[in-house]
Amino acid sequence: MKDDTIMVHVSRDPSRHYGIVNLPVYHASTVLYPTIKAFNNRIKNKYRGVRYGASGTPTTFALADAVATLEGGAGAVVVSSGLAACTMALTAFLKQGDHILVTDSVYGPTRKFCDAVLKRFGVEITYYDPLIGGNISELIRENTRVVFTESPGSLTFEVQDIPAIAEAAHNSDVLVLMDNTWATPLFFKPFEHGVDISIQAGTKYIAGHSDLVIGIITARTEALFRKIKDTTLAYGDIAGPEDCFLALRGLRSMGARLRCQQEAGLRIAAWLKQRPEVKRVMHPALPDDPGHALWKRDFTGACSLFGVVFHTSSEKAISHMVDGYRFFKIGASWGGFESLVIPAELQKIRTAVPWTETGYVLRYHVGLEDPEDLIEDLKLGFDRLNQAHKQKA
Repeated sequence: MKDDTIMVHVSRDPSRHYGIVNLPVYHASTVLYPTIKAFNNRIKNKYRGVRYGASGTPTTFALADAVATLEGGAGAVVVSSGLAACTMALTAFLKQGDHILVTDSVYGPTRKFCDAVLKRFGVEITYYDPLIGGNISELIRENTRVVFTESPGSLTFEVQDIPAIAEAAHNSDVLVLMDNTWATPLFFKPFEHGVDISIQAGTKYIAGHSDLVIGIITARTEALFRKIKDTTLAYGDIAGPEDCFLALRGLRSMGARLRCQQEAGLRIAAWLKQRPEVKRVMHPALPDDPGHALWKRDFTGACSLFGVVFHTSSEKAISHMVDGYRFFKIGASWGGFESLVIPAELQKIRTAVPWTETGYVLRYHVGLEDPEDLIEDLKLGFDRLNQAHKQKA
């Protein structure tokens, strides 16, 4: 069965709900049992059954099963946010005295969790060059338990050689975790490339409508799934049923939205490349991008999020350009139907491979607007940028 068909039909059974197409929203805290024996036996449903509201409802499990099916995993757990998906997955497999390898291009809040929480709990952290590939074996220690990957990387969009990293990690019995939010299960299949745990901010393309926050963790094996589920239950981290319903509804149209945004994103990225104000565009699907060969080998598509390095380093000039955009609004999220832009201060967040390139960096997300309107918005922005430089001169 193809992914588009899976997204439409997975986790749906209208015959159980009076013929209703969408699964109803199950709100629940208390779950009743007919007998003491039934109550005492509820633990048998610990991992997938409805036992108590905080353990999950049919709405929660429907979203989890849908994503696990798309990714080809043994099971998935839905949590309260994309960041919670990262932190819960890390917490599940690390303890005091362990060592973790984290890509230097990792999502900023994940880095903050590593530095502010994991270190405090006695976990050693090493940030590594995202382009290290199989040479990551040289950084693996006796107490290394996890390699955390993200491809492409947040803000800088390096493509990691996930199969090579996974082979090196598995040779030392080290787990590979991957933040797969950029590609989604449609454009990258983590478990086919050696990943053990796939992490997604369902907030982004799965939900697709900029109105909820949710995270999903999918495991390659049943044992790994249960380890994650045990951890999220212990922390009491779960997404509300309304958010699960909306994420599942968004999932139904994700294929159509992603293909549309991929096409528009590539068109606009290629157009930006030709502008004299642009130093380079960081988009792995562009043929001259340093990560293009790996992207072409491992990915089946590209989302509409990419970075742009400008020749100018003037924040004042860039502000003249960005503050006047009509459609590219300033906002930290992405994956929704609207176009967005934010500044990226890379010098402050890189340690293993310091960011030394000059030029102001912006991250663009291309939404579902007509690309011609978006290009016109960008053109007018460049006019403001150039006018700001003339006034300065």
